[in-house]
Amino acid sequence: MIPVQVKEIAFDLSLSPVVLLVDESQKRALPISIGPFEAQSIAMALQGVITPRPMTHDLMKSFCDNLGASIRRVVINDIRDGTYYAEMYIQTVSGELVLDSRPSDAIALALRAGAPVYISEKLIDYTLSVDELMDESQQQELRKILGINNLDDFKKSLH
Repeated sequence: MIPVQVKEIAFDLSLSPVVLLVDESQKRALPISIGPFEAQSIAMALQGVITPRPMTHDLMKSFCDNLGASIRRVVINDIRDGTYYAEMYIQTVSGELVLDSRPSDAIALALRAGAPVYISEKLIDYTLSVDELMDESQQQELRKILGINNLDDFKKSLH
């Protein structure tokens, strides 16, 4: 398993939301297309937004908390026919449960629970280098997010 960080929500050329999962070296990224509602939920979790009433993923986390269960980790584990699959590992009083999940829901819950996110080794071929992923303006935005101040530092971080 490869640990990844949920970096941000971006948009593809058709303006559909994409969640970017970046490896620890910040050299490779796995973009996963997601729905607009899930994108909003992930973005809210990334920004620490608290709503006056619980949103769906907040409610799911509350269920876990109140039932004595905890989300231990999320693994994006497969892609079939262009669709990514994920598993959520949940610790309960009677043992660990592994639940099939859409990656977007699993990521939204992992962020709320502070649980780590991983991708399966077999998905490494679906990752892109930061250069491949974005045009120059998008690279500049990512540099800001990653805290890379100049182009030389950016190029060094890619090797």
